[in-house]
Amino acid sequence: MARQLRFNGTGSGGSGCPSVHEDAQSGEVIVHGPPLTDPGDLAQLQHLSDGEVAVVVPRELLVDWTPKDATRQARSIGLDEFEALFSTFSHSAWRLETRRRFASDEATDTYRQFVENGVVDWSVEDPYCELIRSQTAQGKRVERVRIVDQPPTMGQLYLLDNAKRNSGLGEDIRNLWRMDAVRLQLPTADFWLFDSRLAAKLRFGDDDHLVDVELITEPAEVVRYSVIRDAAWHHAVPYEEFAAKLSDSE
Repeated sequence: MARQLRFNGTGSGGSGCPSVHEDAQSGEVIVHGPPLTDPGDLAQLQHLSDGEVAVVVPRELLVDWTPKDATRQARSIGLDEFEALFSTFSHSAWRLETRRRFASDEATDTYRQFVENGVVDWSVEDPYCELIRSQTAQGKRVERVRIVDQPPTMGQLYLLDNAKRNSGLGEDIRNLWRMDAVRLQLPTADFWLFDSRLAAKLRFGDDDHLVDVELITEPAEVVRYSVIRDAAWHHAVPYEEFAAKLSDSE
């Protein structure tokens, strides 16, 4: 079975070599770069066995991109502490939303309205709306990319309609087809990225309810999430344009 390799980073300035990858399951690190070929150099290496290849990489590559602590313990927080992050971020809160359904949405009156009538009477006075409106009024950015299947699930259509309300609060919401997310090798787990320094990975139970949140502060990991953000944001389409194209195709 093929490994599940995750690209950590490159020190090449863009050419892709040398680079560091990490095995998502075992935690092993894979480094590739130009081979060391000079016989005099190879003769100085100890324990180089048949079939092994020595590669040359800049020291900065290992400092910047190899995991720093193989026994790092994830810090899990409850939902109250997670919600507090939306009050304390300094300049940006960015979300990748990948799920096909959220059980919490399906328990709301607005979801029932959408399923029954296709029209929702969105309120903009609940605590979340007031908080986000106050944050964006200060010039802070709240942005998200939502992944959509073909055809979209009912939950995804509901959130596409919901984007009208959240956009009015100052959020910038964009959408991306699932097949494009796969092509871009985006992760399948939802996360928020706060101020490009703190990632919050959302963990859901088998019943599609949010259970808890894993906080990630390791610099190399945060940079990896930032790279994911940049790729998703570049290719995603503003929700109004996405909804219009979806309606045209029906």
